[in-house]
Amino acid sequence: MANYIDGFVLPVPRIHLNEYRRVAETVAKIWKEHGALAYFEYVGEDLQLEGTRSFPELVDAKEDEAIVFGWVVFASREARDLANERVPTDPRMTDLIAPLTDPSRMVFDAKRMVYGGFQPLF
Repeated sequence: MANYIDGFVLPVPRIHLNEYRRVAETVAKIWKEHGALAYFEYVGEDLQLEGTRSFPELVDAKEDEAIVFGWVVFASREARDLANERVPTDPRMTDLIAPLTDPSRMVFDAKRMVYGGFQPLF
């Protein structure tokens, strides 16, 4: 069976990008413990193409925000669904995510994140 991926795009304030990176590195390990085969996150650099809608526009990014694009690879949708049940209840996730979602500094705003699960096309 072919792999299945979850993909996501989100804005992160540039001043918090290093903190976000440190947390994402740990989050990646947790996802892998719960079934992910691989976990990737990249920061946008070249995000404009004439005639298309850009990622910054899609997530309503502010001038001081970087765009993070990531994906998590699973063996199957079933493996992804199981990981999606387990990861949010892993106690380490609460400790990691809480500082990022603190309303007073808002490093991570899930309402502006774009997410989806994808099956292979070819």
